[in-house]
Order: sequence, then structure tokens, then C-alpha cells
Amino acid sequence: MDLSSEIYHALLPAFITVTLGLPVLALGAIDGIAEATASFAKLASGRLSDRSGKRKPWVLLGYGLAALSKPLFPIAQGALELMGARFADRVGKGIRGAPRDAIIADETPPEMRGRAFGLRQALDTVGALIAPIAAVGLMFLFVENIRSVFWIAAIPAALSFLLALSAVKEPTIHRDSDKPQPFFRGFRDLDKATRRLLAVAFLFSLARFSEGFLILRALDVGVSAALSPLALVVFNLGFLALAYPAGSLSDRIAPRSVLMIGIAILILADLTLSQDLGLPGLVLGILLWGAHMAFTQGIFARMIADVAPNHLRATSFGAFYFVSGVGTLLASLAAGLLWDREGASATFLAGAGAAAAALAMLNLLGETRPSPGR
Repeated sequence: MDLSSEIYHALLPAFITVTLGLPVLALGAIDGIAEATASFAKLASGRLSDRSGKRKPWVLLGYGLAALSKPLFPIAQGALELMGARFADRVGKGIRGAPRDAIIADETPPEMRGRAFGLRQALDTVGALIAPIAAVGLMFLFVENIRSVFWIAAIPAALSFLLALSAVKEPTIHRDSDKPQPFFRGFRDLDKATRRLLAVAFLFSLARFSEGFLILRALDVGVSAALSPLALVVFNLGFLALAYPAGSLSDRIAPRSVLMIGIAILILADLTLSQDLGLPGLVLGILLWGAHMAFTQGIFARMIADVAPNHLRATSFGAFYFVSGVGTLLASLAAGLLWDREGASATFLAGAGAAAAALAMLNLLGETRPSPGR
């Protein structure tokens, strides 16, 4: 699914501005509305999964909605049709996220959760790494006919839904009561350890603005517009190379220690990117940015799985994705304003400061250990 979605994502700016002839503002509006809605979908689907005692139906709904959205892109003739397609795609992603991670946590022994989430992150990143290359190849094959490329890119999405339908099994969930609890009660019932971890995740996300700023930094250093997307390839290489090793490390030492390493790497990446070190410094900074993702995203998921009770696991994942999404949105808005007013250096220095605050807060957080039955 990620391979399919990332091909659309890579070509969407050109499709909006060249094929449809819409202003750049349309790209920001379409993506902003879609991503904001996806954050709420993640929050709701996690709670609904726990409330119903089911995981697979929500995973299938998410994959199915995303797969059905793909053919809407090549037939779109204007902003409204495209917004509908993007909305359905992102909501589908939001719906499947929390129940999918809950299945991983439900089916994986606590001592192997780091590796499991590291593998999931690595596979996600493979799709993100291959997609831009595939998009370029398909554009050459179809003589820059983006609509034709979109039709081909819909095939992996359909296959992912069929794979989820046939291969994913419904896990057994131990619930405190057979009677469904009120929707909002699950959020109120999250324990102190989970709430503290969510607070750290939110503060950390304020330091993690959009990867689009890596492309802007590449342009700022002097990389041409045609080559600037390669910044994301470098980013994904750093992410992919370390995602599984970082997850495996969290199975051998305290996950909090691994997460602290990840935040420290982000601080180092921001400090590197804040300086005028030329192309070598740019590549190093972007690689470090990818490395910090490997040491944080899967580790946060593993820690959520450790502290959340079984019957509130998807709710906890949904809350995690929601606070992270909101924090990243706020960080990106603030980074954009700071970039326009003070420049790239101040933006990355501010990111380093926010990451340092998250590191200090994490240092005060007690170690997370799986409770019996989790």
C-alpha cells in the first residue's frame, strides 16, 4: 500500500499544478485538510476497535477505502474531485493505522516487540524509497502521462487489500467486560504511564516538522529543483538502514534508552542542518534525520504496546497517532513562519531546542515495562 500511495504523493504536485492547472495553494489546502482528517480517523478507529473487540474489520476498512480511492485520482478533473480522492486515501490510512499496530502488539511476545515494530517501519520505508524511483520510471514509460501512471499505481493498493483479507487473522482480545464501554470512556481510562508517554510523544512531535523542509534546505544549499526530491531518498536510506536494528536493540536494552538515542540524533541532525556546511553537511544532516526516525517511531509504538492494557491497546495507538499528527502539523506551521522570517538556520535550531525539551521530559519518565498479560 505504501508503494502505491507514495507514487501518488510523488506526482501529486505536478498533477495539481501542470495537469489540472491549479495554483500551489490548492496543494497545501488538499494535503492539509486530508492529513488533519486522517489524524481524527486514527483516534476514532483505535477506540472503535477496542470498543468492538475487533481488529481485522477496521484494518480491512482502512485498506479497502484507500484502495478504492486510487482510481479517483486519474479521473479527477478539478480541485473538488481531487480533494475527495485524497480525503478518502488519507482517511483509509488513518482508519487502519491503530488497529494494525494493535494486531502487531497483540500477536508479538513482549520480548520481540521492538523487532516487530522495527520490521514494520523498515517495510514502510522500502515502499517510500522505491516509489519515487518507480514514479520516474513510469513517467518515462508513459511519456509523462500522469493519469496513466496513476492507473498503474492503483494495482499494488488492490493487492494489499486482498493480502490483508486473506492473510491477516483476528487476534484474541481479552476485555474487562463483554458490554461495549462508552466511546470517550476509553480515553479517560488510559493510565498514568500511557498519558505521560503520550505527553512526551506530543512534545517530541513539536520538534519534528515535515520532511518537506529537508527539500527546502537542499534548495537553499544550491541543489537544483529537479534533483531536490533526492533529499527524500537520502532520508529514507537513513531510516531504512537502521529501523530494524533499532527495534532489535530495544528488545535487548531499555526502550527508553533507545528512544533517548533517537532524540539525541535528531538534535545532532538539526544542528548539522542549521550550519552552512555545503553538500556534504546537507547529506550528513539528512541521513541523521532519517536515522532519528528509525530510533523513535517504532520505539514509541513498542513502548505504547508495553504500557497499554490489552483492551485499550488500539485506543492508545490511536491517541498516539493523533497527538503526534497534531504536534507535527503545529511544528510545520511554526517552522514555515520561522523560515520566512529568520531563515533555515533559525528553523533547525528551534527544532533542536524542542527536541532537547522532549529529551529532558523523557529523562523524567519512568522506564516502561510490560504488565502481566500485555
